[in-house]
Amino acid sequence: MIKKLLIANRGEIARRVIRTCKEMGIHSIAVYSEADQYAPHVFEADESHLIGPSRVDESYMNIDKILTAAKKAGADAIHPGYGFLSENASFAERCRDENIIFIGPSPDIIRQMGDKTAARKAMRDAGVPVVPGSVGIVGSAEEAMSSAGKIGYPIMLKASAGGGGIGMQEVHDEKELMKAYASNSKRAKTFFGDGSMFLEKKLENARHIEIQIIGDSFGNVIHLFERECSIQRRNQKVLEEAPSSFISDETRRQMAETAVRAANTLNYSSAGTIEFLVDEREKFYFLEMNTRIQVEHPVTEEITGTDIVELQINVANNKKLPFTQEQIKYRGKAIEARIYAEDHRTFFPSPGHIDTFHPPCGEDIRNEIAVTENYQVTPYYDPMIGKLIVKGETREAAIKRLKTALSQYRIGGIKTNLPMLREIIESEAFQKGETTTSFVQDHYIPNISTVEKEEK
Repeated sequence: MIKKLLIANRGEIARRVIRTCKEMGIHSIAVYSEADQYAPHVFEADESHLIGPSRVDESYMNIDKILTAAKKAGADAIHPGYGFLSENASFAERCRDENIIFIGPSPDIIRQMGDKTAARKAMRDAGVPVVPGSVGIVGSAEEAMSSAGKIGYPIMLKASAGGGGIGMQEVHDEKELMKAYASNSKRAKTFFGDGSMFLEKKLENARHIEIQIIGDSFGNVIHLFERECSIQRRNQKVLEEAPSSFISDETRRQMAETAVRAANTLNYSSAGTIEFLVDEREKFYFLEMNTRIQVEHPVTEEITGTDIVELQINVANNKKLPFTQEQIKYRGKAIEARIYAEDHRTFFPSPGHIDTFHPPCGEDIRNEIAVTENYQVTPYYDPMIGKLIVKGETREAAIKRLKTALSQYRIGGIKTNLPMLREIIESEAFQKGETTTSFVQDHYIPNISTVEKEEK
């Protein structure tokens, strides 16, 4: 039975897990780097431990230091959150060897799904449609060009061990591919320790739609419906909504059944997400599986009335899922906007001192926040500093509530993407639900160019 849980993460997800721990009566343990000594999660946990300098390889990515802190605190379990070590099979194995429960699936599944080419093969074997692409890894730029010639441009060059948009680039011809292969392989090697690359066909006007699943150790797997995450910049999500306003009920059913079938094939236990690309005809293709909680999980919680972190912990406690698929219903519409400390025109991070911080509040408004007023945003970590989640009975009602909430959001002292978010939700394309993966390129970046010309 889990009585003491260490959160091997920081920021808003650490605060999110701490909140559920308090509700469940579980003693929460935070870890922090020197840069995060004044971070909110440090003070909200029941106890906190310094694990090293600011650099991630010396703190949040350092397995030995995290396990040392866990053993010192007498932790029964570790929740990895998302990012950092959340999909590190070696970390999950080390937890198992130290008799500490890892809140997530088995190391073998993490390893298999973390290798994008192995995951594609597993899904094909399970009868899941996969985005057309290279059969496996392309070992050189020349091999990549040969494979791309057969697939047809444009293609997506991707890191096999990647995530978060790192090591990923859209490529339109051989010259661009030759240059992109070297730079992305090097970047993937730096971030993931593996520079292996593969190719996927770029689907035009596609939607990025994912199915939230959760399974227990008794063979039960259910889905919590879908989220649409098509609006992205630098291949990272900016706005997410649940359910999707694009797919039909029949496509929704087929995608959910496919995701559950895939998870059953893996004997999956814990929360996870199976991501798909959906074309204009609603034909869907497997993209990847994330074996952890997602940044955008709150929109699913809002429409289903579930606590996904609590479900993760209970499954790790060897409990059965508390409901069947038939008992899970969704109601209303939820939208999440990610708040980044970045220049809304260049998308470059904007670290600095926050001198004013006033998030909106009100009915059906939820904030997941990593910072406070008089907080120093450092350059060491991802620039996301918060998430704003709203709910409405309809998409129109949710958008209206989001407009009001964003208009009330005040952050001073640093640049943020709030202007971008406000412009996106005011756009006709967003209002109509025309939210493809090229949305930012088609509807936002051109507006930036116009504004810059006018200012000059």
